[in-house]
Parts: sequence; C-alpha cells; structure tokens
Amino acid sequence: MIEEHQQPRQKTEKEIAREKVKAEKLAKFAAKQQKLEVEANKSQNAKKAGKKATQNVDATEFQWSLCPDGRKDVSKTMPSTYSPVYVEAAWYEWWERQGFFRPEYGGRDLTHRMCGKTVLFVPGCDHAGIATQVVVEKKLKRERGLTRHQLGREKFINEVWKWKNNKGHIIYDQIRKLGAGVDWDRVVFMMDPKIVRAVTEAFVQMHEKGVIYRSKRLVNWSCTLRSAISDIEVDKKEIEGRTLVSVPSYKDKVELGVLAEFAYPVEGSSGDELVVATTRIETMLGDVAVAVHPDDPRYKHLIGKKCIHPFIQRALPIIADTFVDPNFGTGAVKITPAHDYNDYEVGVRHSLPFINILSDDGILLPNCGEKFAGMKRFDARKKIVEELKAIGLYKGDKCHQMIVPFCSRSNDVIEPIVKSQWYIRCKDMAERALDAVSNGSLRIVPESHVKTWNNWLGDIKDWCISRQIWWGHQIPAYFVTINEPGRPEADPSDDSYWVSARDEHEAKSKAASKFGVPIEKITLKRDEDVLDTWFSAGLWPFSVMGWPEKTTDLQNFFPGHLMETGHDILFFWVARMVFMSQELCNGQLPFKEIFLHAMVRDAHGRKMSKSLGNVIDPLDVIYGISLEELHKRLEDGNLDSKELSTAKVGQRRDYPQGIPECGTDALRFALMAYTTQDRAINLDVLRVRGYRFFCNKIWQGVRFVFSQLGNNLNEYKPEAKFKRYPDIETLTDRWILSRLSRCVADCNLGFNNYNFRQLTTALYQFWYYEFCDVYLESAKPVFAASQAVENGNLQIAIVCHILYHCVDTFLRLAAPIMPFITEELWQRLPKRKDEMAKSICVAEYPQPEQYSFYDEEAESNAELIRKIALAREKISSLTKDSTNQCSEMMNVVEKTIVPNELQN
Repeated sequence: MIEEHQQPRQKTEKEIAREKVKAEKLAKFAAKQQKLEVEANKSQNAKKAGKKATQNVDATEFQWSLCPDGRKDVSKTMPSTYSPVYVEAAWYEWWERQGFFRPEYGGRDLTHRMCGKTVLFVPGCDHAGIATQVVVEKKLKRERGLTRHQLGREKFINEVWKWKNNKGHIIYDQIRKLGAGVDWDRVVFMMDPKIVRAVTEAFVQMHEKGVIYRSKRLVNWSCTLRSAISDIEVDKKEIEGRTLVSVPSYKDKVELGVLAEFAYPVEGSSGDELVVATTRIETMLGDVAVAVHPDDPRYKHLIGKKCIHPFIQRALPIIADTFVDPNFGTGAVKITPAHDYNDYEVGVRHSLPFINILSDDGILLPNCGEKFAGMKRFDARKKIVEELKAIGLYKGDKCHQMIVPFCSRSNDVIEPIVKSQWYIRCKDMAERALDAVSNGSLRIVPESHVKTWNNWLGDIKDWCISRQIWWGHQIPAYFVTINEPGRPEADPSDDSYWVSARDEHEAKSKAASKFGVPIEKITLKRDEDVLDTWFSAGLWPFSVMGWPEKTTDLQNFFPGHLMETGHDILFFWVARMVFMSQELCNGQLPFKEIFLHAMVRDAHGRKMSKSLGNVIDPLDVIYGISLEELHKRLEDGNLDSKELSTAKVGQRRDYPQGIPECGTDALRFALMAYTTQDRAINLDVLRVRGYRFFCNKIWQGVRFVFSQLGNNLNEYKPEAKFKRYPDIETLTDRWILSRLSRCVADCNLGFNNYNFRQLTTALYQFWYYEFCDVYLESAKPVFAASQAVENGNLQIAIVCHILYHCVDTFLRLAAPIMPFITEELWQRLPKRKDEMAKSICVAEYPQPEQYSFYDEEAESNAELIRKIALAREKISSLTKDSTNQCSEMMNVVEKTIVPNELQN
C-alpha cells in the first residue's frame, strides 16, 4: 500500500505572486477611497436642502479586520464603491470555522441548506491515473532527461507523490475561492487508505461473484502509454483524406487518410494474384488469410487456395466470409486477427492463428522479418511500400475518408493488440441501470441525455479495467504457481490460475483451498497492473462514507440525493457509479437525481486546450491577470516550442488586455446564467465582467437604502414580521411587493427545476430594472420631503419598511449564487427581532407561500404607465429615459385606479 506522507507545505511562487497582486489591488482601492474622501470634504459645505452628504470611507477604515468571534468586522462605514477583493475577504474562513458547511447545519446543493435540510457535500480529488502519470513523465523527461522505466517503479511513484503534494492544493484553493459549501473535515483523496481498502474489497467481491474476469482479447492499445484503455477513452476522429498528423515519439508528421492497394500472388498459379486494400499497410506483416465474399463471381474459383506472403514464409488461405463487402475496394480483404476488430471475429470463426507484430511501445517484433524488425510502426509503413514497389506488387493508393481512433490521454493513434486483461461483465448491470431510469427511480436532467443513456447502455460491451501504468490502485489479484513435479506450467491468460484477495496471506489460503495443495507449495505473483481510474471513482458515493465498514456516515448519507457533473463523463463516471452501487450495495442506487451541466468552452465555442492558449483558470477571472502573466504561465508548462507559439497567439487574440478582475460572485452568477446552453457554455470573460457591474449595482442600491434608514443604521429596528399596510401603501409600493413575490416564485422554480437561467434572470430583472430603476427612483422624492424616519411621516416609514424587506429578501434569494457580497451586505443589515441565523448561508430561504403579494391591479396599472412612458419618450424631446419617466408617473398616479376604458 502506498501511503502519502504530508509535509508542511511552503507557499509556491505563484501563490506569493497572487498574494502580492491582491495586496496591490487593496492598496489601489484604498487610495481611490481616500481620493473620494478628499473630494467629499471639499464639497461638504455645499449641501443642498433635503440631501445628505455622501459619506465615503477613509482609507484607514477600508482595511478590514476581525471581530473577537472571528467574524469580519462590518461596523465601519461601507466603501463607496464595490471591490470584490474587499468584499470576499475573510468570509469563507469564518464560514468554515463556524461549521456552516457540516451536515449538522442543514441534502443537496445551493438552497437546500437555507431550507433547513441536512446537507453534506464531500470534496475530493481523484488520483487521475493516466493523466497524472503523463504529466509527471513529461516533467521528468524535461527536467532530468529520464523515462519512468529508467527511474524504476518505486522511485517514479515517489516522484508522483511529490508532484501531487506540490500541486494538489490548487484544486482545493479554487474550490474555496469559488465559495463552495463543502465539508472540509471529510475531504478525500482517491489514494487515501480508506479508499484503497474499499477498492480492494470491491474487486475481491466482484471477482468472487464472477463479475470480474480475465480474458485474452483485442484491446485498445496506446503505444505511448504502453497501456490498454477502455472504449470510451478512445476519441474517434474523422479524417477527410490525406492528412498529416502529429503522433507522439515521431519527429515528422504521419500521413493518414490513404487507402493503399497491393497484391498477394496466388500459390501454384501462373500469374494469378489477389489485390487487397488497406489503410494500415504495416499490418500486412501479421496477415494470416485473405477473405472474399462467397457469392463474388470474381473470386469463387480461388476459395480454398492460398496466397504467398512476399516477405514472410507464410501461406495465407483464401477464405469465404459474408462480412466482406464485394463493392468496397477490390472485394478482397486481408485478415489480421491480432490487430483489427473485424478481423478478430473472422479469425475466431475460421480458427485462424493470431500473430502479434508489435511490442508494447509500437516497435515491430522479430517475427516481421529482418527487413522490418525493430522499426517503429509508421516508419515500417513507408518501408513496406518501398519494398512492395520494388517487387511490383504495389498497385497504388488514393485519398480515403476514414475514422481514426486516438487515445484521449496521449493523443497517440490506437493500435488494436491482443492482450490478457481484466474485465467487468456489464450487461446485467447495464440492464439494471436502464430499468432505474425507465421506471423513474433515477432521474436524469436535462432529459435530452436520457436517449444517449439508453443508446449507450443498450449496446454496452464488457469494461476493460486493467491499465499497464504505475500510478493507481494496484490490482489485488495474484497469479498462482503450484510447485509440484510434473504439473504443467500455468498460462497467465487463464483466469482459473488467478485468485483475488485482500492481502497475500488470504491469497495463499484461497489458492491452497482452490487447488487442494498445501500452502507451502503455493507461489504467488501479484499483478503489476493498476485499475482504471474510473473503477475507484465508481465507488465514490459509498467509499467516501466508509464502505465496506458500516459507518455512521454510510448509514446517514448513503444513498445520496443528487449527483451533479458534466455531461462529458456521463458514462465514464455516472454510469459506473450506478453499476457499482447496485452491484455492491444490495441493489441500491447511489442517488436519485443526476444533473448534467454543460461544458465550458471559450468564447468561440472551442474546447479549452493548453496548446490553444484558451484555458481559463477561474482564479484568473476572479482576481484578473495580465497578458504577460498569461504568457509566463504557458512558458512554465509542458508545451513544446510550436505549441507555445500557437498558444500565445491565441491569448493575444482573446485577451489583448489580459483578463479583468471580476470577482467570485460575478463568475458564479455568469456560470449560472449560462446554463441554458445544454451542451456547451461559450464563456465570454466580458460577459462575466458585465455581472461584476451588476455586483456594483447591488452594492450601490443597498448603500442607498442604508443611507435612508436613519443616521445610525444600527438603531433602525425592522418589524419582527413583515406586515402589509393597504391603507397607506401607494401603487408603487404595491407594485414592487408584487414584483418581489414574482421574483421569489421564479427563484424557487428555477432551483427546483434546475433552470438556473430562470433564477438569474429573475434576480437581475428585479434588482436592476424594477427595484433600482423604478422603486428607488420613486422613493427619492418621498425622502426629499424629510431626512429621517423619526419625523412621524407614515409614508416615509412605509417606504423604509418595504425597502428593508426587499433588500433582505433579495440578499437571501441571491445568497446561494453570490455568497460573498450577500454575506457582506446582510451582516450590515439590521436584523429582525426573531432572526437567529449567524450567517446568510444558513438563514431561511424565502418561500413563495410567505410572499403572497401578487397584485393584478397594481401590475396592470404599472404596465399601462410603462407603455405611456415609452410612448411619451418617442414623441417628446425630453432627455429622460422611459424608466425615469415611469417612476415619476407612478409617484403621481399613486393609488389611483386607471379607468378600464383607458386600458382598452
């Protein structure tokens, strides 16, 4: 077992630089506040009657501090402008210390904690076997000129742990900066001892039941990784015709999209030959037959005869098989069972030999003959063409549209190779998963993904779970050798000679019992392969809760309710979690609902790629970053010189001025607003910046309300419960409360239906266009009549009463999406007498039944006024826009009922 030894981590240069930038921004913001203060002091003697002087924060007051209980001190005057650096400071650390993210505080995501439900959101990091190993191998090669094989397995794994301990905090830092409400006391790394135990237990149980088995068959082989990969880790790319493609370990590009024709001489004939066509001519060294259609009149007379291989002493029988398309190519097909999936089936049907011609790293084996042995596969392709031309058997080539399989991890061209591997029987598990969706016990959102789910699971193949890499969970299976004279040597591809066990002692006991021999005669060799990363990931819902132990967490929190993830890993991860849970947890589903979010792409709709320079680090959007720093980050990465140049060009085009500081709340709001896009989010940083301006609108609106609640905000005492005053409320009052009730209803509907665009639209519309542009504007003339609530003016008291309720409600509605600005403002807001929540993140979320304020009369009259204002704007030369005119007219109309004849 590999154990992680944590060392005290020093801050990286990147972290130090980021903190420096943050400090500089705080200083700039403080200087700006000081400048505003000076300007305000100059004009303080020029107050107009009925108008309060603007209070700007002094630079010394801007520096935030903590209260004795660890909470951010908000007793000082609000800064006059919104700064995400200032607003977001200190809150997350306080939330975490207070335990607001633990299940004791109230399960799913976003609003549910505020609705009083028990919420557990477990954070964790996958070990990402292949992806992590590839990165460390590149680093090792670049810095020390070594391969992992030169270093050795144990030392290489130590290097991976070093890399993980140095880089692993980055994801967690991002999660914290994004304000995610996760329980850090339960954080999990997928190589933690409890996960290793769960993985071992799962493998052993499934192997004992026959669900896991070992078999020798064709696999998708990556010569770069020297490992098998599963079908869904293969990217099938369409090649239109002759195309030069970069392939790992080749200096020159490799030509694909070519259909070559060559001839096999027919044995014992005078000049007869069979012309075959292929896109992988190097595999002809592994050909064992030539197939034709049994009804093809051109070749009927040749069926049963043999062809002569020109380079190897091998006769190739001419066989008949209906899989051959007589209209494709020449109608004759070379058969290479060891390197082609169709040919594999033909080989099985006709009992043909399986001849492998490639080593694990793509080098031709000695059985390919002296001319070609030792050559790299694509170099051999060129050499074979030359040799066929020299003996007159090459018949030419042409452009050919084709699908080429690439390794999604290494971008290598996949080679089908016969290997002994471990597999999971998936048919029964897939049927259970299909039934769960069809009978409604498992819900997939959006529903458009149900069809994809059904199609994939309906045509599922067994899952190859073994990987020939070093970083990951070593397979707990042991090959058994029985030390008895005369006993034949066992074949490692024979599943019957393998036992699975939780440790070597158990493995020996199992082997002795299985073969009926004393333990002393048993020799074991543990499989060096590791499990597919998605095997351990598939155990996530219950392994993180302590399975196979019957822990309190497992009893309380499994199964869960919601799995939220990207639609790109619906089958990599989600389906496997359903498979594993039903198989290992008495048929239980791991969760009831699956929400699949869209994938984030760049503003042009392209997949984010380091080589394109369009990868966006969320922290760069939060804090901002210069173009020069973006370039420097590329230079510190693993890109080669050509990729680096291309990436820099992309960055200069997309971010000529760098990425502006937007803050966490704006980024979260933007991502939620983008969720109408089912398959992809084309993330435009300028749109995120637009929502930063919305944050400022919230800040300024609340700041204005605070200024009107009294000279001493802390002395304002809101009513314990919000009450209506129908005899005093104006049309504008009734209208804004009606709009508030609509906003509450839309926000709840948006969350309940996973329609987050409905939610963000409701919040934006209410605050920007209804509350600020209309109600606040209509309130200003009311406040102009008096400067304090205490003067007995009932109209002012009602307006303050409604302003408070709108602000309090809006902040609660927006808190799940914009946690920092809402916490900052809510903490400054005077509290109702019965308010018990210490933080807005655990305060009560507004429910529609509490806001039955819909007022059809006020809505229709306000709409009529809006239309009149628009018409007036069109026909008048006044400079005021329709919104201001609307608010003025609503003040004039007040409670007047507009006659029906005017509405028609």
